[in-house]
Amino acid sequence: MNHPHPDLPYPSKLAPKTLRIVALGGLGEIGRNMTVFEIAGKLLIVDCGVLFPEESQPGIDLILPDFSYIRDRLHDVVAIALTHGHEDHIGAVPYLLKERSDIPVVGSKLTLAFTEAKLKERRITAPMVEVKAGMKQTFGPFELEFVAVNHSIPDALAIAIRTEAGLVLATGDFKMDQLPLDGRITDLATFARLGEEGVDLFMTDSTNADVPGFTTSERDIMPTLDRVFRATERRVIVASFASHVHRVQQIMMIAAQHDRKVAFIGRSMVRNMKLAQDLGYLEVPEGLEIIDAKTVDDAGDRVVLICTGSQGEPLAALSRMANGEHQIRVGKGDTVVLASSLIPGNENPVFRVINELTRFGATVVHKGNALVHVSGHAAAGELLYCYNIVKPKNVMPIHGEWRHMRANAELAIKTGVPRTNTIVVDNGIVVDVHDGYADIAGAIPVGFVYVDGQSIGEITESSLKDRRILGEEGFISVVVVVDSQSGKIVAGPDIHARGFTEDKALFDEVKGMIEKALATSVANGINGTHQLTQVVRRTVGSWVGEEHRRKPMIIPVVIEV
Repeated sequence: MNHPHPDLPYPSKLAPKTLRIVALGGLGEIGRNMTVFEIAGKLLIVDCGVLFPEESQPGIDLILPDFSYIRDRLHDVVAIALTHGHEDHIGAVPYLLKERSDIPVVGSKLTLAFTEAKLKERRITAPMVEVKAGMKQTFGPFELEFVAVNHSIPDALAIAIRTEAGLVLATGDFKMDQLPLDGRITDLATFARLGEEGVDLFMTDSTNADVPGFTTSERDIMPTLDRVFRATERRVIVASFASHVHRVQQIMMIAAQHDRKVAFIGRSMVRNMKLAQDLGYLEVPEGLEIIDAKTVDDAGDRVVLICTGSQGEPLAALSRMANGEHQIRVGKGDTVVLASSLIPGNENPVFRVINELTRFGATVVHKGNALVHVSGHAAAGELLYCYNIVKPKNVMPIHGEWRHMRANAELAIKTGVPRTNTIVVDNGIVVDVHDGYADIAGAIPVGFVYVDGQSIGEITESSLKDRRILGEEGFISVVVVVDSQSGKIVAGPDIHARGFTEDKALFDEVKGMIEKALATSVANGINGTHQLTQVVRRTVGSWVGEEHRRKPMIIPVVIEV
């Protein structure tokens, strides 16, 4: 656990008629979105998502927000309100509900369906409160109004939070596509009405704040996909997020036009698209045949496989195809479409997948060489539009890395928001809203909570450092047996190495150095196994550092007989 700003004190007790806001994730990073609102002794949580690990975090499956701040106050949580059904906004809900399962989960129909499916996998039952755009719902001292926004998943919502301290408008993830596939545009009329009422704090999506202009419409990728389908002799394999219903809808429409069958590959893709279809968010075009993944090999070449793995995730379907570990073999004549953008930190795994698929003879189409993806986030032009409509008193950029949040704040300033009223903060920084002002009130310790298999929170930064050393530098083990009376070496030193060198003769030199160092130590009265172990560690460490410029993990074992 780290303290983000050691110069800031722990916040004092919350004053009356003051709203406290603390992000436990989602600031300074893409993912792990979770914000806690507090007033009158009650807590509201908006979103509870996961962050996907980078290569520098070996063996980690997921990264969760740090619940430490609220763990002793879970009985004060009145609701978990979810803006939409993407993993970085709902993926950590099961982990929080595992600690208290009767917290109401609030969201739109599709968002709750995706969340409930996750809870069922872990045998967790929680009260679900379905809401729609335009509805108002009260939870304790919080009145929530839900506003339709357009994003790369149906049923996304912004949330207006009214309290006795003022009005906060949190956009969630959004953009302003004027021709969305489902006809559901961002409700700027309601944004304007809330602006007239007076928005004390506008919390805005920052992901594309440094991109000029307006985000391309989802429909604009249709011609590119159409050309790809027309030019492909054999199968088309499209990798997308398992929750990107709009993208899957487009692929199905084009597949039907080209008389191709469709198969969903990957457990989460199959589950989510079944839910979306059952709830009416995904329409199967007339005449399109959906086939089972098990029958793909019998379906011939006129087939479209829609799978997971667009971010190079090791266990996802596309990565396994690239590694030759999947039942579906990719080869010459196949076209693979990566219909997504690169999440920062995932570049190397994705390029590795592209290279392997190309080596098998497939044509790989991705954002770098064709218009096969458009973002789900508002670009600078759209954000400026919103600032001019809402006219907020204070602005707090959310959902993005530091460069995105800074760019977002500068946009707000250009529209007339005073620089002193723009708050760009890190996770754990406490912001208090009162009387039309938003002030930094202190900071709380927050950290990364790593999920590693069944282990949650047990892996530390120190553990990851050890893993990186083992992966990059290897390890050397040294076993020495000494006489408990005289301290003289009875057997060894026996040296084994992994990931360092296969040449055992290389260690002959250091064996003599170990023997000499131990003899000197014993002569000087050092004879405890712990002390002698440290002597061996220092001797081997100095030798390998000076002679080989390496820093492997050294594991010395001294046994007394």
